[in-house]
Amino acid sequence: MDPQLIDDLAKRLIGRLPESVKSMQQDLETNVKGALHSVFGKMNLVSREEFDVQAAVLLKTRAKLEQLLERLAELEQASKK
Repeated sequence: MDPQLIDDLAKRLIGRLPESVKSMQQDLETNVKGALHSVFGKMNLVSREEFDVQAAVLLKTRAKLEQLLERLAELEQASKK
């Protein structure tokens, strides 16, 4: 998870707090960042780039599997003759 994204999210959350709570802004920001890192860390998230790479690998693998299944069917037909 991108640390800058978590920092930006924490700042936006802190920015929406009432003025009376903002006096503790530094402590809150530190705690919110820690909580966000913890939650996102447990989610096993991947970047969009990594997801797209894996999706492309999966498509290529499926295409190869279909080719192999077709070839196997051809060989089975040939062996029955």
